[in-house]
Amino acid sequence: MPPKLGILAGGGALPLRLIDACKADGREFFVVALKDQADQNAFNGIPHEWVRLGAAGKALDLLRKNNVEELVLAGSVKRPSLTALRPDPWGFKLLTKAGVNSLGDDGLLTAVIKELEKEGFLIVGAEDVMSSLLAAEKVYGNLCPDETAQFDIEKGFEVAAILGRADIGQAVVIQQGLVLAVEAIEGTEEMLKRIPSVSRDGPKGILVKTSKPNQERRVDLPTVGPDTVRQAHEAGLRGIAVEANRALVIDPVQTAALADELGIFVIGQARRDSASRE
Repeated sequence: MPPKLGILAGGGALPLRLIDACKADGREFFVVALKDQADQNAFNGIPHEWVRLGAAGKALDLLRKNNVEELVLAGSVKRPSLTALRPDPWGFKLLTKAGVNSLGDDGLLTAVIKELEKEGFLIVGAEDVMSSLLAAEKVYGNLCPDETAQFDIEKGFEVAAILGRADIGQAVVIQQGLVLAVEAIEGTEEMLKRIPSVSRDGPKGILVKTSKPNQERRVDLPTVGPDTVRQAHEAGLRGIAVEANRALVIDPVQTAALADELGIFVIGQARRDSASRE
Protein backbone atom coordinates (compact mmCIF):
# COMPACT_ATOMS: atom_id res chain seq x y z
CA MET A 1 0.00 0.00 0.00
CA PRO A 2 1.48 3.41 -0.95
CA PRO A 3 2.09 5.94 1.84
CA LYS A 4 -0.56 8.39 2.94
CA LEU A 5 -0.99 11.19 0.42
CA GLY A 6 -1.40 14.84 1.25
CA ILE A 7 -3.28 16.89 -1.34
CA LEU A 8 -2.58 20.62 -1.24
CA ALA A 9 -5.70 21.71 -3.09
CA GLY A 10 -6.28 24.81 -5.16
CA GLY A 11 -9.16 25.47 -7.55
CA GLY A 12 -10.61 23.36 -10.33
CA ALA A 13 -11.42 19.69 -10.72
CA LEU A 14 -7.93 18.22 -10.40
CA PRO A 15 -7.91 17.84 -6.58
CA LEU A 16 -11.27 16.03 -6.78
CA ARG A 17 -9.97 13.61 -9.40
CA LEU A 18 -7.00 12.77 -7.20
CA ILE A 19 -9.35 12.16 -4.27
CA ASP A 20 -11.40 9.83 -6.47
CA ALA A 21 -8.22 7.96 -7.43
CA CYS A 22 -7.22 7.52 -3.79
CA LYS A 23 -10.67 6.20 -2.91
CA ALA A 24 -10.60 3.76 -5.82
CA ASP A 25 -7.17 2.48 -4.79
CA GLY A 26 -8.02 2.34 -1.08
CA ARG A 27 -5.22 4.82 -0.40
CA GLU A 28 -5.29 7.01 2.70
CA PHE A 29 -5.22 10.75 2.03
CA PHE A 30 -5.63 14.12 3.69
CA VAL A 31 -6.53 17.42 2.01
CA VAL A 32 -5.20 20.84 2.91
CA ALA A 33 -7.56 23.14 1.02
CA LEU A 34 -6.53 26.71 0.23
CA LYS A 35 -9.06 29.35 1.25
CA ASP A 36 -10.32 31.60 -1.57
CA GLN A 37 -8.76 29.19 -4.08
CA ALA A 38 -10.46 25.78 -3.76
CA ASP A 39 -14.22 25.30 -4.05
CA GLN A 40 -15.58 25.80 -0.53
CA ASN A 41 -18.09 22.95 -0.94
CA ALA A 42 -15.78 20.46 -2.65
CA PHE A 43 -14.47 18.55 0.34
CA ASN A 44 -17.54 17.87 2.45
CA GLY A 45 -17.39 14.43 4.02
CA ILE A 46 -13.69 13.83 3.42
CA PRO A 47 -10.69 14.44 5.72
CA HIS A 48 -9.56 18.01 5.20
CA GLU A 49 -8.68 21.34 6.79
CA TRP A 50 -8.71 24.85 5.38
CA VAL A 51 -5.74 27.22 5.45
CA ARG A 52 -5.13 30.59 3.87
CA LEU A 53 -2.46 30.75 1.19
CA GLY A 54 0.10 32.54 3.35
CA ALA A 55 -0.26 30.19 6.35
CA ALA A 56 2.43 27.76 5.22
CA GLY A 57 3.45 26.85 8.76
CA LYS A 58 -0.09 25.82 9.67
CA ALA A 59 -0.29 23.69 6.53
CA LEU A 60 2.93 21.88 7.47
CA ASP A 61 1.65 21.24 10.98
CA LEU A 62 -1.58 19.76 9.60
CA LEU A 63 0.29 17.49 7.19
CA ARG A 64 2.54 16.18 9.95
CA LYS A 65 -0.35 15.77 12.39
CA ASN A 66 -2.14 13.63 9.82
CA ASN A 67 0.94 11.48 9.09
CA VAL A 68 1.30 12.52 5.48
CA GLU A 69 4.42 11.21 3.72
CA GLU A 70 3.84 12.02 0.05
CA LEU A 71 2.46 15.35 -1.09
CA VAL A 72 0.89 16.52 -4.34
CA LEU A 73 0.18 20.15 -5.22
CA ALA A 74 -2.96 20.22 -7.34
CA GLY A 75 -5.33 22.83 -8.71
CA SER A 76 -5.14 26.42 -9.82
CA VAL A 77 -3.96 29.20 -7.52
CA LYS A 78 -4.67 32.86 -8.12
CA ARG A 79 -1.52 34.54 -6.98
CA PRO A 80 -2.10 37.46 -4.58
CA SER A 81 0.13 40.43 -3.93
CA LEU A 82 2.63 40.14 -1.08
CA THR A 83 0.43 42.46 0.98
CA ALA A 84 -2.60 40.23 0.54
CA LEU A 85 -0.54 37.06 1.03
CA ARG A 86 0.39 37.93 4.65
CA PRO A 87 3.01 35.15 4.93
CA ASP A 88 3.47 33.52 8.33
CA PRO A 89 7.04 32.98 9.66
CA TRP A 90 7.61 29.81 7.58
CA GLY A 91 6.20 31.46 4.47
CA PHE A 92 8.30 34.58 5.04
CA LYS A 93 11.41 32.41 5.39
CA LEU A 94 10.57 30.73 2.12
CA LEU A 95 10.12 34.02 0.26
CA THR A 96 13.37 35.33 1.73
CA LYS A 97 15.28 32.27 0.54
CA ALA A 98 13.69 32.44 -2.90
CA GLY A 99 14.71 36.09 -3.25
CA VAL A 100 14.11 37.65 -6.65
CA ASN A 101 13.23 34.22 -8.05
CA SER A 102 9.98 34.35 -6.07
CA LEU A 103 8.76 37.05 -8.45
CA GLY A 104 8.14 34.37 -11.08
CA ASP A 105 6.12 31.18 -10.87
CA ASP A 106 9.02 28.88 -11.78
CA GLY A 107 11.34 30.23 -9.10
CA LEU A 108 8.67 30.24 -6.42
CA LEU A 109 7.45 26.72 -7.14
CA THR A 110 11.00 25.36 -7.22
CA ALA A 111 11.70 27.02 -3.89
CA VAL A 112 8.49 25.64 -2.37
CA ILE A 113 9.34 22.10 -3.45
CA LYS A 114 12.89 22.30 -2.11
CA GLU A 115 11.68 23.51 1.28
CA LEU A 116 8.92 20.90 1.50
CA GLU A 117 11.45 18.19 0.69
CA LYS A 118 13.70 19.52 3.45
CA GLU A 119 10.73 19.14 5.79
CA GLY A 120 10.64 15.43 4.93
CA PHE A 121 7.83 15.19 2.36
CA LEU A 122 8.18 13.40 -0.96
CA ILE A 123 6.65 15.63 -3.65
CA VAL A 124 4.90 13.76 -6.46
CA GLY A 125 3.11 14.86 -9.61
CA ALA A 126 -0.61 14.45 -10.21
CA GLU A 127 0.16 11.95 -12.98
CA ASP A 128 2.13 9.84 -10.47
CA VAL A 129 -1.09 9.44 -8.50
CA MET A 130 -3.32 9.03 -11.55
CA SER A 131 -1.40 8.13 -14.70
CA SER A 132 -4.44 8.54 -16.97
CA LEU A 133 -4.25 12.30 -16.45
CA LEU A 134 -1.14 12.70 -18.59
CA ALA A 135 -1.94 14.02 -22.06
CA ALA A 136 -1.45 11.38 -24.74
CA GLU A 137 -0.25 12.05 -28.27
CA LYS A 138 -3.64 11.64 -29.91
CA VAL A 139 -6.92 13.28 -30.87
CA TYR A 140 -9.52 13.37 -28.08
CA GLY A 141 -12.81 12.84 -29.87
CA ASN A 142 -13.70 12.61 -33.55
CA LEU A 143 -12.64 16.02 -34.85
CA CYS A 144 -9.12 16.60 -36.20
CA PRO A 145 -7.26 19.83 -36.99
CA ASP A 146 -7.03 20.74 -40.67
CA GLU A 147 -3.94 22.17 -42.36
CA THR A 148 -4.69 25.75 -41.29
CA ALA A 149 -5.29 24.68 -37.71
CA GLN A 150 -2.09 22.64 -37.69
CA PHE A 151 -0.15 25.71 -38.82
CA ASP A 152 -1.65 27.67 -35.92
CA ILE A 153 -0.77 24.90 -33.48
CA GLU A 154 2.87 24.96 -34.56
CA LYS A 155 2.91 28.74 -34.25
CA GLY A 156 1.36 28.40 -30.81
CA PHE A 157 4.09 26.05 -29.64
CA GLU A 158 6.70 28.48 -30.92
CA VAL A 159 5.17 31.50 -29.15
CA ALA A 160 4.51 29.55 -25.94
CA ALA A 161 8.17 28.51 -25.79
CA ILE A 162 9.17 32.18 -25.82
CA LEU A 163 6.65 32.98 -23.09
CA GLY A 164 7.78 30.00 -21.05
CA ARG A 165 11.45 30.94 -21.16
CA ALA A 166 10.44 34.34 -19.77
CA ASP A 167 8.26 32.61 -17.10
CA ILE A 168 5.14 34.45 -18.27
CA GLY A 169 2.49 31.82 -18.99
CA GLN A 170 1.60 28.49 -20.55
CA ALA A 171 -1.13 29.31 -23.05
CA VAL A 172 -1.65 31.30 -26.23
CA VAL A 173 -4.43 31.74 -28.78
CA ILE A 174 -3.45 31.78 -32.45
CA GLN A 175 -5.73 32.57 -35.40
CA GLN A 176 -4.45 32.30 -38.98
CA GLY A 177 -0.91 32.79 -37.76
CA LEU A 178 -1.76 35.83 -35.63
CA VAL A 179 -1.30 35.92 -31.87
CA LEU A 180 -4.67 36.94 -30.45
CA ALA A 181 -3.81 36.55 -26.76
CA VAL A 182 -1.14 35.28 -24.38
CA GLU A 183 -1.69 34.02 -20.86
CA ALA A 184 -0.17 36.00 -18.00
CA ILE A 185 -1.10 36.16 -14.33
CA GLU A 186 -4.86 36.19 -15.07
CA GLY A 187 -4.94 32.53 -16.17
CA THR A 188 -6.44 30.74 -19.17
CA GLU A 189 -10.12 31.36 -18.40
CA GLU A 190 -9.74 35.12 -18.13
CA MET A 191 -7.50 35.20 -21.20
CA LEU A 192 -10.19 33.45 -23.25
CA LYS A 193 -12.75 36.08 -22.31
CA ARG A 194 -10.80 38.59 -24.38
CA ILE A 195 -10.93 36.53 -27.57
CA PRO A 196 -14.36 37.54 -29.00
CA SER A 197 -13.27 41.19 -29.10
CA VAL A 198 -10.10 40.49 -31.09
CA SER A 199 -11.06 37.57 -33.36
CA ARG A 200 -10.79 37.94 -37.15
CA ASP A 201 -13.03 36.72 -39.93
CA GLY A 202 -12.31 33.32 -41.41
CA PRO A 203 -11.10 30.13 -39.70
CA LYS A 204 -11.35 30.60 -35.94
CA GLY A 205 -8.53 30.51 -33.42
CA ILE A 206 -6.79 27.71 -31.55
CA LEU A 207 -5.94 27.52 -27.84
CA VAL A 208 -2.45 26.06 -27.35
CA LYS A 209 -1.24 25.04 -23.88
CA THR A 210 2.31 23.85 -23.29
CA SER A 211 4.69 23.43 -20.39
CA LYS A 212 7.52 25.91 -19.95
CA PRO A 213 11.00 24.89 -21.17
CA ASN A 214 12.25 24.66 -17.57
CA GLN A 215 8.96 23.43 -16.13
CA GLU A 216 9.02 21.66 -12.75
CA ARG A 217 7.06 18.59 -13.84
CA ARG A 218 5.65 17.79 -10.41
CA VAL A 219 3.62 20.98 -10.13
CA ASP A 220 1.71 23.41 -12.34
CA LEU A 221 1.61 21.35 -15.53
CA PRO A 222 -0.77 22.94 -18.05
CA THR A 223 -4.22 21.42 -17.68
CA VAL A 224 -7.34 21.16 -19.84
CA GLY A 225 -10.68 19.47 -19.30
CA PRO A 226 -14.41 19.90 -19.90
CA ASP A 227 -14.38 23.41 -18.44
CA THR A 228 -11.63 24.41 -20.87
CA VAL A 229 -13.66 23.03 -23.77
CA ARG A 230 -16.71 25.06 -22.70
CA GLN A 231 -14.62 28.22 -22.29
CA ALA A 232 -12.98 27.74 -25.69
CA HIS A 233 -16.40 27.27 -27.29
CA GLU A 234 -17.74 30.42 -25.64
CA ALA A 235 -14.68 32.28 -26.90
CA GLY A 236 -15.49 31.20 -30.46
CA LEU A 237 -12.45 28.96 -30.89
CA ARG A 238 -12.41 25.82 -33.00
CA GLY A 239 -9.76 23.77 -31.29
CA ILE A 240 -7.45 23.09 -28.35
CA ALA A 241 -3.93 21.66 -28.52
CA VAL A 242 -1.96 20.52 -25.48
CA GLU A 243 1.57 19.25 -25.19
CA ALA A 244 1.60 15.45 -25.10
CA ASN A 245 3.36 13.91 -22.07
CA ARG A 246 3.87 17.34 -20.48
CA ALA A 247 0.26 18.42 -19.79
CA LEU A 248 -2.79 17.01 -18.03
CA VAL A 249 -6.23 16.19 -19.43
CA ILE A 250 -8.88 15.97 -16.72
CA ASP A 251 -11.78 13.60 -17.45
CA PRO A 252 -10.50 12.65 -20.93
CA VAL A 253 -13.65 10.73 -21.88
CA GLN A 254 -15.94 13.61 -20.90
CA THR A 255 -13.56 16.10 -22.51
CA ALA A 256 -13.71 14.22 -25.82
CA ALA A 257 -17.49 13.83 -25.71
CA LEU A 258 -18.08 17.51 -24.96
CA ALA A 259 -15.61 18.56 -27.65
CA ASP A 260 -17.53 16.49 -30.21
CA GLU A 261 -20.83 17.92 -29.01
CA LEU A 262 -19.61 21.51 -29.31
CA GLY A 263 -17.70 20.98 -32.55
CA ILE A 264 -14.23 21.60 -31.15
CA PHE A 265 -11.17 19.44 -31.68
CA VAL A 266 -8.84 18.56 -28.79
CA ILE A 267 -5.43 17.14 -29.60
CA GLY A 268 -2.38 16.10 -27.62
CA GLN A 269 0.72 16.80 -29.68
CA ALA A 270 4.41 16.39 -28.94
CA ARG A 271 6.73 19.34 -29.40
CA ARG A 272 8.95 19.23 -32.43
CA ASP A 273 11.41 21.88 -31.25
CA SER A 274 13.20 19.82 -28.58
CA ALA A 275 16.06 22.31 -28.54
CA SER A 276 13.79 24.82 -26.78
CA ARG A 277 14.01 22.66 -23.64
CA GLU A 278 17.78 22.99 -23.34
